[in-house]
Amino acid sequence: MDIILGLVRDVLEEGFIYGIMAVGVYITYQVLGFPDLSVDGTFPLGACVTAALISVGVNPWLACLIAFLCGAAAGCVTGFLHVKLRITDLLSGILVMTAMWSVNLVITGGKAVLPFYDQPTVFSSGPASLLSGGLQDFRVVILGAAVCLAVKYLIDLYLRTKSGLLLRAAGDNPQYVVSLGRDPGSMKILGLAIGNGCTALSGCILAQQTESANISSGFGMVVMALASVIIGTSLFRKVKFVRATTSVVFGAILYKTCLVAAMQLGLPTNYLKLLMAVIFTIALVSNNFFAGRRKTSHVNPTQI
Repeated sequence: MDIILGLVRDVLEEGFIYGIMAVGVYITYQVLGFPDLSVDGTFPLGACVTAALISVGVNPWLACLIAFLCGAAAGCVTGFLHVKLRITDLLSGILVMTAMWSVNLVITGGKAVLPFYDQPTVFSSGPASLLSGGLQDFRVVILGAAVCLAVKYLIDLYLRTKSGLLLRAAGDNPQYVVSLGRDPGSMKILGLAIGNGCTALSGCILAQQTESANISSGFGMVVMALASVIIGTSLFRKVKFVRATTSVVFGAILYKTCLVAAMQLGLPTNYLKLLMAVIFTIALVSNNFFAGRRKTSHVNPTQI
């Protein structure tokens, strides 16, 4: 029983942390229709910025805010390359992802791994210090869920605003945004800033959980995030009371559950990235299959 409880706790810990990233990728991929590969660079950016700040005594919650802003700045660069310099979306993301490797090395002082053990983190100070007894063992789950839900609700609130509606329109119908006298390119840059800010915040929280930052931690994050978005939106599409942002958080938890289950069944760690790719492929194929069936069911027989 203790083993099962420990596995559930591990799944929820990382599921909620990666859920923050999934919410950000939902903005770029689902709302804007922008396949943003810079996620692999901005995730470790948030971790490295956090490690560097906490190592010199900066408040861990302030480090979260700064990590978000750094990720947002990187997202703006991706958007600038695509919108202003007319570089394709995939190449824009690849350029920023590549540049972030050097940026992260500079932040960590040339170290591949920057630890900050025995320093205050969001899991050991502030609200977390109020947890006691059995709740102490679940502090990562509680704090991770709190941050993830806070980000989710803030994104939900923003998407209801005028700016949020323009952001949606920039992805679905840019000409409509132009007809309103607004620049759809600027809205894309804003969306990429929000998405990469959430990704960097996810890296920041994960770094504080492990008390270290690894510049290679972003490898494969875009696959994990996209799979979480596709799995969540596909499975909970017809559940009316579940918002899209909530569904992608569930998708992140389910994705992590699949990985943990495979590891418990004896899958060697060397095959972990392969499993991630396989799960993503299955999610894509399933999503395309059900999307095709929905289109077929909506065909009017009199039009055939």
